[in-house]
Order: sequence, then structure tokens, then C-alpha cells
Amino acid sequence: MTYDLVVIGAGPGGFDCAAEAAGHGLSVALVEKDFLGGTCLNRGCIPTKLWLGATSAIEELHNQAKMKVASGEIIVDFEALQQRVRKHLAGTRKAMAMQLKGLGIELVEGFGKLDDGKVVVSGNEGETVLEYRNLVIATGSKPIFFPGLEPDGQCVLDSNQFLAMEAMPKSLIVVGAGFIGLEMAQVAHRFGARITVVDAMDRVAPLEDPEVSKALQSMFKRWKWDIQLEKRVSGVRTVDGRAVLTFDTRDTLEADTILVAVGRGPVTENMGLEEAGIELEFNKIKVDENLQAAPNVYAIGDVNGRIQLAHAAAHQAWYAASHIAGKTDGPYASGPVPSVLYGAPEVMRVGKTENESFLDDYDTTEVSRAQLAANPMAQAHAATQGFVKVVWSGGKVVGVTGVGHDVSRLVTPATMIVQQGWTGDDVHKTMFAHPSLDESLLMALKAERKKVE
Repeated sequence: MTYDLVVIGAGPGGFDCAAEAAGHGLSVALVEKDFLGGTCLNRGCIPTKLWLGATSAIEELHNQAKMKVASGEIIVDFEALQQRVRKHLAGTRKAMAMQLKGLGIELVEGFGKLDDGKVVVSGNEGETVLEYRNLVIATGSKPIFFPGLEPDGQCVLDSNQFLAMEAMPKSLIVVGAGFIGLEMAQVAHRFGARITVVDAMDRVAPLEDPEVSKALQSMFKRWKWDIQLEKRVSGVRTVDGRAVLTFDTRDTLEADTILVAVGRGPVTENMGLEEAGIELEFNKIKVDENLQAAPNVYAIGDVNGRIQLAHAAAHQAWYAASHIAGKTDGPYASGPVPSVLYGAPEVMRVGKTENESFLDDYDTTEVSRAQLAANPMAQAHAATQGFVKVVWSGGKVVGVTGVGHDVSRLVTPATMIVQQGWTGDDVHKTMFAHPSLDESLLMALKAERKKVE
């Protein structure tokens, strides 16, 4: 048979696209070479959050102990935690498979490759040839490494291998101060590991507002993390059961484990893409305003290089399925894209940063902010470091950034505020609950605005 849609990749983008398309009445086949749920479910977002959730009480107790209102010890059984993670992931995959069956979507397990206008899937039981009217490529991304930084699977690990560990190391070097490395470092810290963070950039979380980076770095230093910035690493290796990092100055660092988290790149190798007329740029699939890489061929999520976020992939999935089904004909528009660094502290951002807005509109860019120290819920949790900042342009909200306790809670209301382009008058049209962390967002919206210079 010829399917209305074949989707390659069953991560957040591919799975959601298949489900949306089936909901529109299209016949769909979904190809996956590994596990349903992709990186996010199996080796990324979800396992990391289960780790952070299980260890959050350790940080909470630490904060209350500083206020001299609590004492004691919380011990998390790492082996039991890993068993819970595996059980949760397996249960989620089973539920996803049942959903596919209920929607009438054919799941084809194996590696999908384009060949003469068809998808040839190589699996354990041989080859399956799928004919299609439309194709969506949603193969996601994988860890990438600079020369000399390749993990060896012993004491030098990538994020996938780190999440599969059987025991947490007592000392950890994280190469890469982005969200992946910082979240995993926070978990290791809660288990008592000595943390060193190394990055070639001049600040942690280098893609965020510089004030956010400064606040994070201040908190990490209070935790006695060794933050080594503007340092170039020439090599990482396992020597006599220890992880050894060598800088380009030939200085070295040692630890039980090195986590290499310097970035992720699209999965496009050996898929016959270029032979099918699909253009690649630095291994990313180039797409047009409709997320199309070629006639009737779409690329969504990490593989098109637009942004590496699971919810961005899911949003693109909705559009691609709707476009194929003829439910929308306009170009894809993401709207403001929220992002979150989880843990304690957390970081949330949506829309433009102060610097981005200033570059676009230096005449009217303003900022207003509120400190979390003034928020009753931050006080209740004894976690008052941090702030919420609102960026204004032309009298409208164009960006919101926050750093500190539980600020991920603010990301959806902040996204709606940016999307709606609130003005000062709009602030009074919505009632904010008291006491709530949301009030820090309200305070930032109402605070005095200062011109960015």
C-alpha cells in the first residue's frame, strides 16, 4: 500500500506528527530504529527530570538548614532511582505503542533510508519497503564531540552514557557549561560529588542573558564548584581507572568521571538524503518556510537545525501534519519559544533577551525587574537568590527571563504575555494569585522601567 504519510523517527516530533496526521484521517507508518520517545524520553529530558525530582528534597533541606529551622539527612538510593527510571520509561513506551495501535498507525522498527522515492527500512526481520505520498523526517540529534573529546565509555562519558551509570561518581568534571551539563552536574552535586565545570566561553549558560550567567555562577561558587572558563581542552581519556582532562596548556585535571556535554548535532548520516535531492548544511536538513526540504518531504525538530527543544519539535509536528492534511496553508510560525534549565536554581526564558532587543530596537528597549527575595514563596522555600526580568520594546513585552527557585513555573504565563505583546495597561487585566511565585512576574511587569544603553 501507499501511505499518505511516512514518518522517520519516533521522538517528540515524529510521534506527535504521526498521531496528528492519523487524527486527520491519514494513513500513517512510523519508522523507528531504537526506542519510541527518542532521545527526550529515553536519554534526555525525562530521565534527567526524574533524577532532579528524586533529589530535590536534598536541596530543599539544605536551604532550610541554612535558616536553622531544619536538620537531618536525606539519602537517595541511586540504584533504586535507576530502577524507577527504567520502569517509568518502559511503561511510557508501552503506552505510546498502545496509542499508535489505537490510532491505526503502523510502527515499523528498523533504520529508514530513502531510495528511489520510497523508504527502505532495515530491521531484524529483513527489509520493508514503504511507499508514501508525503514524508516527514524527524530523526532528532545526538551528542557531538570536538577532536580529542570523544568519550571512551570508561571514565569519559557522553550524556547518554552518564544517564546509564550504575553509581554516581564522587568527583565529576563537566566539559560544557550549557543546559545539559549543568542539569547533570546539579544531580551529581546533590549526591555529594565534587564538581568542576570547564568551558571555552567566558561564562556559564553562554546563550542566556549575561545577568543570568552571573547569577548562576555565583550560586555554583557558593556550592564550592570549581568553574574554569575560557579554558580550551585538548583531550580527555581514561588512565588507570581515572578520568584525565588535558588543557591546551598541557595542565591536567583528574576526576572519577568526565562528562562531555559540548553540544548535539542532527542525525542525517547514511539516509540517502542528498541522493533524494535534500540539501544538507553542516549535516542539518535545509527547509523552507513550510518546513519542507523537497516536494512532499518535511523535516522537523532537531534535524532541521532551527532549535533543539522537544516542545519545538512537537509544535513543528502539529504544523507539518496540518499542512499535509490541508488544514493550514500559511508558512510555519513558531511564536515565542520558551526554554528552561531545570534544577535549583532554574532558568526560564521566552522571547528576546535585553541584548537582542537592544540590537533590534535601541531607541525604545527598556527593562524592568523584580528580585526573588521579595517573593513570599521564594522566602518560604529559603531560596531567595535570583530575579525576573521583563524586556520591553515599543511599550510592549518582547521577552521575559528568570533565574532562581522554581522559575520554570513562570514559563507558560510568560510565553502568553510575550505572544500577546502586553503593554503596561494589560498588566491590570489579569489577576495574579497571592501568595505565589507568579507574583514575581507581576512585580517585574509593574516595576520601574529603565532604558537600555
